Amino acid sequence: MKIFVAGSTGVIGRLLLPKLVKAGHEVIGMTHSPERISFIEGLGAKAIVVNAFDREGVLSGVGEVRPDVIIHQLTSLSQWDLADNARIRIEGTRNLVDAAHAAGVKRMIAQSIAWAYEAGDHPATESAPLDIQAPMPRKMTIDGIATLEGAVAEIPHHVILRYGMLYGPGTWYDFKGSVAEQVVNRKLPATDGIISFLHVEDAAHAAMLALDWPTGPVNITDDEPVPGTQWLPVYADLLQAPIPDYQPGSNRWQRGASNVKARSKYGWVPLYPSWRSGFVRSLR
Repeated sequence: MKIFVAGSTGVIGRLLLPKLVKAGHEVIGMTHSPERISFIEGLGAKAIVVNAFDREGVLSGVGEVRPDVIIHQLTSLSQWDLADNARIRIEGTRNLVDAAHAAGVKRMIAQSIAWAYEAGDHPATESAPLDIQAPMPRKMTIDGIATLEGAVAEIPHHVILRYGMLYGPGTWYDFKGSVAEQVVNRKLPATDGIISFLHVEDAAHAAMLALDWPTGPVNITDDEPVPGTQWLPVYADLLQAPIPDYQPGSNRWQRGASNVKARSKYGWVPLYPSWRSGFVRSLR
């Protein structure tokens, strides 16, 4: 296949490109930075320089390539800028979808999140509603996700990957990431809120496998939704950080997500089935 990857140098894209190339696909990586051309080419892909907010540029780039499938991994998370990330989910996705329509692209795989669901007592399945009535600032993220998923659903064959909380190289949970910094400075308390984690290697692997998956959303998380009271002390210990304080309670939406659909229907098996082993591998 000829595959156009938007967000090709992000924490997932940089792992995804070599997987796609090794599988024999012709890969075109989109970047907004000319300085990253050599990096993309070093992974065996072709590079195209386009800013996701440049509508005409995206239309022209996708139209020139005319890929068989677009993989959308665009984010703006390195500086924890939720407003900019929501914007790229809304405007960047709209530009990619319109470019796909114009170029006759019938297949798209897109990154979403597995913590956008309404509150509930059990890990969320894909049938649970998105939390569209959430208050600010969470509403900003949910609006971006809802708009992204609605736009991507316009493509006849689409797979929406609802990723768990990403950890691993280059993420907030890496040694020098923003979460690690908070933990080292004892600014992040352990709560009862439940998170479903996902190693970035598993995120990239799922994006490649999704080329053969049926249309619709699917949770891509590890097997073990976990409260902060369990994972945060382990994480802090691996960072050699102080023991985190305990803060009772949680946000109502912190329920985790179920990966049963991905496992039972698609045969997806995470390389890191638990955050326990994944944290150790990532931080030692």
